[in-house]
Amino acid sequence: MRNTNKTYTVDEATQKLEAYCAYQERCHKEVHQKLKNMGMIPQAIDQIIHHLLQHNFLNETRFAQAFARGKFRTKKWGKQRIVRELKFREISQFNITLALKEISDKDYFETFDALSEKRIKQLEGETNLQKKRKKLADYLLYRGWESHLVWEKVRELIN
Repeated sequence: MRNTNKTYTVDEATQKLEAYCAYQERCHKEVHQKLKNMGMIPQAIDQIIHHLLQHNFLNETRFAQAFARGKFRTKKWGKQRIVRELKFREISQFNITLALKEISDKDYFETFDALSEKRIKQLEGETNLQKKRKKLADYLLYRGWESHLVWEKVRELIN
């Protein structure tokens, strides 16, 4: 069996990663992993990441902000889930704080209310109140909404 792994020069890898980062915002961890998977040595990885940072292809603050906006708008994630996912990607606390400022309180609470109402409508067939409460709470908690908000909403909607 022959080895089909392509080898890259530093220049080729740099070009490939410029395109990778230009396509969508990336975090350092993703870029580092991509370079490792391409078989680059640690010195080359450092050199390429330095190049990407210098030429603004890679920007952790921009990534965190875009990530927070995107996950909130498209997946309707709460702040806790967004924070957890950013920490998993090794984003600094400073950038996480900046990212959360991308979500206005007004939008946050409107989205939470709309999501809760939508889920309640889906649970109309459920006759057991305890099960209905649990399903609503689990749904919202899984999406990373703060527990005090969730339990308040459960009490408000199912009494």
